[in-house]
Amino acid sequence: MNHYFKLFNIFFRVGAFTFGGGYAMVPIIQKEIVEANQLIEEREFLDIIAVAQSLPGPIAVNTAVFVGYKLKGICGAITALLGTVLPSLVVIILFASFYNKIKDITFIQLFFQGVRPAIVALIFMSALKLSKSISKTYLNLAITIFAFIGIVFFKIHPILIVSICAGVGLLYRSKEGQHGSH
Repeated sequence: MNHYFKLFNIFFRVGAFTFGGGYAMVPIIQKEIVEANQLIEEREFLDIIAVAQSLPGPIAVNTAVFVGYKLKGICGAITALLGTVLPSLVVIILFASFYNKIKDITFIQLFFQGVRPAIVALIFMSALKLSKSISKTYLNLAITIFAFIGIVFFKIHPILIVSICAGVGLLYRSKEGQHGSH
């Protein structure tokens, strides 16, 4: 039972002390799961992030479920999920019940103005850390450039970009496997 408590505690702290949604949580989850507690290897975490991002739902919740499942099966997935969403659920219920009374308070407005740039920095750091784990190949560089240009300049929906890039990766690996088996 101690392992479940540890898992719940890690994800509860991540959920309780991270503002800005899923992408802001990723570097904190990575630091807790990979670095501080060494529960999963960096490369495996990157694979979990790739899958979690390509599925419907918030990336942090998907990541928590995958990590929990990897470590402790279904009960681990449920434990990590509860740890991740419980703090937000409590805060949202409290905030929603008081929102109309506090929304015009200067302190609250200043708080959110201060938090926004920090969230951007967390997301940026997440991208930098995750990029270090990607193999430096021409294919990965081409996929990265294609994805960036497609999303930023051509406004292609990220789901379509992820699907296309996954298809290219699968196609490349299957061709590579055919050449390796001869």
